Amino acid sequence: MAKSPIALNCFHRLLSLYKPMLVALLLSLLATSPGRSQTIAYCRLSPEAIAEKETLRQTALSGDSNAQQQYNQILIQHAQAVYRCRQQSRPQNQAIWLRLYSCDAQPGALEKLLDDIINKGYNQVYLEVFYDAQVLLPAANNPTPWPSVMRSPGLEQVDLMAQTIQKGRQRGLQVYAWMFMLNFGYTYTLLPNRAGVLAVNGSGETTVTANLDGTASNDFGESYINQGFVDPYHPTARQDFNTLLNAVLRRRPSGVLFDYVRYPRGLGPQSVASRVKDLWIYGDASQSALLQRANNDRGRELLQRYVSQGFLTENDVNQINQKYPEQAQPQEAQPQEAQPQEKLPLWPDETALPALSGIPSLGNTFNQQLWRLSVAHAQQGILDFLNMFSQPVQSRGIPAGAVFFPEANRRVGEQGFDSRLQPWDRFSSAIEWHPMAYGVCGTTSCIVEQVETVANQAQPGTKIIPAIAGDWGKSIKNRPPLEHQMRDIINAIPQIQSISHYSYDWQEPQLTRDRQSCR
Repeated sequence: MAKSPIALNCFHRLLSLYKPMLVALLLSLLATSPGRSQTIAYCRLSPEAIAEKETLRQTALSGDSNAQQQYNQILIQHAQAVYRCRQQSRPQNQAIWLRLYSCDAQPGALEKLLDDIINKGYNQVYLEVFYDAQVLLPAANNPTPWPSVMRSPGLEQVDLMAQTIQKGRQRGLQVYAWMFMLNFGYTYTLLPNRAGVLAVNGSGETTVTANLDGTASNDFGESYINQGFVDPYHPTARQDFNTLLNAVLRRRPSGVLFDYVRYPRGLGPQSVASRVKDLWIYGDASQSALLQRANNDRGRELLQRYVSQGFLTENDVNQINQKYPEQAQPQEAQPQEAQPQEKLPLWPDETALPALSGIPSLGNTFNQQLWRLSVAHAQQGILDFLNMFSQPVQSRGIPAGAVFFPEANRRVGEQGFDSRLQPWDRFSSAIEWHPMAYGVCGTTSCIVEQVETVANQAQPGTKIIPAIAGDWGKSIKNRPPLEHQMRDIINAIPQIQSISHYSYDWQEPQLTRDRQSCR
């Protein structure tokens, strides 16, 4: 039966309209059909593809050169399959936190581990390279003051960091170096020539001697026993960290993430800083930098007395005003170079100390002004330290990022602050922001709320990459499955393109125990 001219016309119009889309779809299917057959939900590789690769890995490990060649080829195929899948999925980048152990240096162990990560659909790894006062550098080539993770006899030359970066790249994995920043660790505090580098509070305590509960720890391995926070203003702290960072960068990671970009969190009442003596600004370097912020001698003495006593009295102000009159003496009565120039302002404004702009006005008395200035000074030390070491990372054309707690910058009460004083809302928008959305409420609501808090305060264009905790397909430690957390975060904040998971050890606890004991 002949079709009517109207029907044919409509058909050709539809064909003309959809032909480009159909051609593109056909080409896409032709180009990706081998890879697509290898991936399943969440960009995981199929059980068949995983089994084939593992058989080749084991055969290659026995010395079969043909199997080694096939294994290398299948690594490329799987890398391409996961890449294509991730490009069409959300999140496009899915990372996992990974800690290595000496046993991972056994033949074939690192390959098996990285294969498992790509099998799970990940395309990024956040490799822990500096944590708990130890570094993932070979013991025989470690220029830093920290001991190597690889301390077992016979492993002195093993460079697990370099191997992981190289073998990860071979599998299509971007390997970021993840490292503590201001928490240099307990063993660092034992070094005889580093005592003056440590952060000190107004009671003369370091984070080792402060009255913290030495048995306490949280779900994420933060033990109060293994803390050793440094003064971010101290030149030796900066030099030691620079030595470490240079060693890491020589191994060419895909990016660098900085954690512990903050001060310690106290326990109980000590979790709130509401007095100047609660601040970790009493080290010599920090004190010197703080006094230099005053604009004149009168301001310096007021500031010094305030920090020393913890307050100023009216008598303090009168004594200092008499010592440093506000008006200069006539020139004929005193040489120009000796005239006191004690006029307001006494303190830097917000353009001279940017952290001040992030702290709400607390009043106009000297005590209130100096409290605000002291908090800003503590935060500025953190910001300066982060900026100092983000720049050499970015100058190499790779991303730098900061890991932080969304609640660690909050106000508490009328003039208190979270003791961590983590000024993440002042972090540069040119670096990646990695909020640790570890909320625990039995649902995803508190987790999503934490990410929304960060997204609402970030400058447009800031790359926000939430870190979430848990496991696939099941709740763990009262947190919903990872896939539920990701779904709700992405639905609530559509601009999120990357998410990381803490951690491989959580997902594979038995395998982790085996890796720790070389079983």
